[in-house]
Amino acid sequence: MNFYPLAFAFTLTLFLTISAIKFFPRWGLLDDPKRYGLKRAPIPYFGGIAIFIACITSILIFVPLTKEVLGLIAGATLLTTTAFLDDAFRLPPLVRLTVQIIAAGILVISGLGIDHITNPFGGIFNLAALDWNVGQLWGGEYHLTLLADLFTVGWVVLLTNSLNWLDGVPGLSSGIASLAALVIFFLAVRTGYHYFDQSAVIALAAILAGGALAFTVFNFPPPKILLGDSGSMLLGFILAALAVFSGGKVATAALVLGFPLLDAFWVVLRRVFSGQSPFRGDYGHLHHRLLAAGFSPRKTVAAVYLASAAFGAIALFIDDSFGKLLALGGLFLVMLGVGWKLRNAKLKSEL
Repeated sequence: MNFYPLAFAFTLTLFLTISAIKFFPRWGLLDDPKRYGLKRAPIPYFGGIAIFIACITSILIFVPLTKEVLGLIAGATLLTTTAFLDDAFRLPPLVRLTVQIIAAGILVISGLGIDHITNPFGGIFNLAALDWNVGQLWGGEYHLTLLADLFTVGWVVLLTNSLNWLDGVPGLSSGIASLAALVIFFLAVRTGYHYFDQSAVIALAAILAGGALAFTVFNFPPPKILLGDSGSMLLGFILAALAVFSGGKVATAALVLGFPLLDAFWVVLRRVFSGQSPFRGDYGHLHHRLLAAGFSPRKTVAAVYLASAAFGAIALFIDDSFGKLLALGGLFLVMLGVGWKLRNAKLKSEL
């Protein structure tokens, strides 16, 4: 029964992606390889539309429409629509960031939030200490918990951009998203492990895993279709929401998504200290450095898959936060070593 949403989302995404590959060239929905100095023929773009339609349809069928789920749908719709326009017309970075914050705010207003963080050395950090009742909203009382709300918005924006920036090599964002969703799914179906009902998390994780996995079949190098910001941002947004649904799995998500998160931190810090805008894209990501060092796109994607799968397995079998912190620290050291080793590699695009 738990696999029905996954099978449905997988099948629907498969059908929609095949249709997109066939019809998008007729409609002019193609990428612009000359913009990146590439000599290959244009590839169907905006593939995130297929994942969006499949995921939203699957949610409407398999997930009870609580206010939290409606908030997820509303935020995802706003974000995907804006990212589609960005893919087509290149919106300013500030516009994209503003919409991401608004979409994250919709999640918070709908009732999703991270009200505490487990201290790996014992106890918890209470983020809901500052609590103000601001009145009725969506049929219930809304409480403004400043630290918790800001942390949740920051988490959502971080994951949304991390998956977007990971899309520098086809197959990376969708593949990593499917791995992360599967890890959250298997954690959610564990019995005797949760304080909250996990039925919505199970269905949502299955839907995201099925949709992302089906798209990866056609996005894996050499790609037949590209994800676009509309897809990569959507994947990050839903994963971020999944991590805070029904009790929160932030530490788990941070571990299995350690590669894109640490890469995002690395790139932002490098851009800031070099006097560049942290939102202006470049080819300084670790996957670009692997390509520049001689890895093929397939080997680059496979290496990141392997690392993410290994840390996903750790997330499944290590329950304490301290162990997860040690694992994340180990991943950081590995990435730091690889990044230092490849620091002089000639960076280039490889799509």
